[in-house]
Amino acid sequence: MRGTRKYQHVIETPDPGKWELAGYEESLPISEKSNPMTRELDKADPSQLVQLLRDCDAEIFQEEDENLIHYHRLYSESVLKTMGDVAKRVQEVLKNPDDSLVVLSGCGTSGRLALLLANSFNGLLKGLHKTPCYCYIMSGGDRSIVTSQESSEDNPQLGAQELEKVCEGKKNVLFIGISCGLSAPFIAGQLDFCMRHLDVYLPVLVGFNPVSMARNERIEGWHSSFRQVAERLQTLHDSQKGFILNPAVGPEGVSGSSRMKGGSATKILLETLLLVAHKAESNVPVTEKCLLEILRTYERAHKVTYSQSKKIAALMKQTATSLQKKGHLYILGWGTLGLVGIMDAVECVPTYQADWRDVRGFITGGYHSIENKEGDLSSLGPQFSISHEDFVKNVLPSVSETDTVLLIFTLDDDLNQIEKLVALVKEKTSNIQVICHATAGQYLPNSLKKTIPSIIGLTWPILFLEYEGAFIQKFQRELSTKWILDTVTSGAYTLRGKIFRNFMVDFKINNSKLFHRATSVLQRLTGQSHQRCTEVLLQSIYGEQTLSEQIRNTTIAGHVEAAASQDKVLPVAIVSLLRSCTIQDSRSRINSSLSIRSAIESSMNVPGRKRGAEDSESR
Repeated sequence: MRGTRKYQHVIETPDPGKWELAGYEESLPISEKSNPMTRELDKADPSQLVQLLRDCDAEIFQEEDENLIHYHRLYSESVLKTMGDVAKRVQEVLKNPDDSLVVLSGCGTSGRLALLLANSFNGLLKGLHKTPCYCYIMSGGDRSIVTSQESSEDNPQLGAQELEKVCEGKKNVLFIGISCGLSAPFIAGQLDFCMRHLDVYLPVLVGFNPVSMARNERIEGWHSSFRQVAERLQTLHDSQKGFILNPAVGPEGVSGSSRMKGGSATKILLETLLLVAHKAESNVPVTEKCLLEILRTYERAHKVTYSQSKKIAALMKQTATSLQKKGHLYILGWGTLGLVGIMDAVECVPTYQADWRDVRGFITGGYHSIENKEGDLSSLGPQFSISHEDFVKNVLPSVSETDTVLLIFTLDDDLNQIEKLVALVKEKTSNIQVICHATAGQYLPNSLKKTIPSIIGLTWPILFLEYEGAFIQKFQRELSTKWILDTVTSGAYTLRGKIFRNFMVDFKINNSKLFHRATSVLQRLTGQSHQRCTEVLLQSIYGEQTLSEQIRNTTIAGHVEAAASQDKVLPVAIVSLLRSCTIQDSRSRINSSLSIRSAIESSMNVPGRKRGAEDSESR
């Protein structure tokens, strides 16, 4: 362990990582670096996968090490102070909810978290008979709740328009824009709009890179880069006309997969400062002590969650087996745990180029429980059918022994309803698993326990706090469920060969961020120049060995649009570069391989191949 630590912690955090050293993948932001702990993730068995991803999650709570690069961490004084300053400004909104608003906005996972948090804190206010004053914005609109709409995050003008629309008539708006990598144009447009109307808006940026690592390419069709917007916002910090909350939490366990640690850290950071604001509104001062008390409850959630590592590994193995046999994972959740399940399922599609049917989430009460602005979207097609009734009516008849069904609930939910659903599922498959949350002193009835072969039981201590205490426990359970599902699905797709080392190598290139990530992965695995990697990536996108001038002159947005209809774009480019073969030959090799990982690994061993950056670092 590292030496002295300033604060008392509930869990042991890993020693400082190689990623904190000067020169480690220095051209990349922290959110895109590969985590040294998971360098051989693709060779791990289920138990090892859980342990590695557990340790990556624990990095969220690391304190900064003054002997290394001075990255501000979640427990840094400057970060805690900024959290307190933002909490005080939230208080001002709470005191005058009719003319004021807190807006949470994000793209992809960040947008879904914005919905979850806005609804949670509106629920807290309603329970106190106060006026709700939280609102969410999600790039792509409510369709993004249950489907991947990642291309919409490239539009800064649309972001600004959406913000202006939801804030019409308000005199005081606290805007929280979430972009884990400090890169999303949609959020840049909103921050820019806020800074042009500081008489009404207080902009807050949440992410997990230093401003110096924000994306610096000018956003296509716009006047600035994200970094330029963030630098302008940084100048407002001293006058408290704008804030940036960007603690370093370390690289993702799966390189660049910000749905994992980035999403969890977003939830922890924002729920902590918003809960403190609500407590302070009850005449409790905003103090560092209040922030630390709540942060420690999330550390406790980490400890409770990973005390079940053995059972999490078993669920991961079962899920991988189902997916390998062309089966499915169906996640049925109650309350907000159902929304967490839907979030995880949706995110598998762009991350692992999965079919939307592979992993699906369902929530009791459907859209009524989600409380989204646009209401019931099930008429848009089967992909948008998310209620338990939809599962029983439309999916259950085709469930077979190759499928895995996972139920997620608390012992405060309707156990009779759960028991009936278990009985229906057991007629179709024996692969039933449960994540069950209980408060100390609660026990799962024997009648239900006997019918379920595998139960991940999580028992939470009673919190002797005021009204907000119930929400802390709710937030702990949501985060715990998120950690389990992130680990299970990421591990299952790793076991299926969708990860090479710790790189995503088969993601959908459906926005500019993912286009840049694809070229970066190509460079790191092949050692070729940026120009050469871009050229071969375009060959893979368009299926043409010789690129026309028209293709070469097309914007990145145009390339992204072309890539949207193609599969295996990145792995085809990787193998083509490693083997110096044509795109057609590369695609043929991948299609005849056991997995994408095996196709890349065999290509790495071709005699005379130029070593990539990752090869030399791993020696």
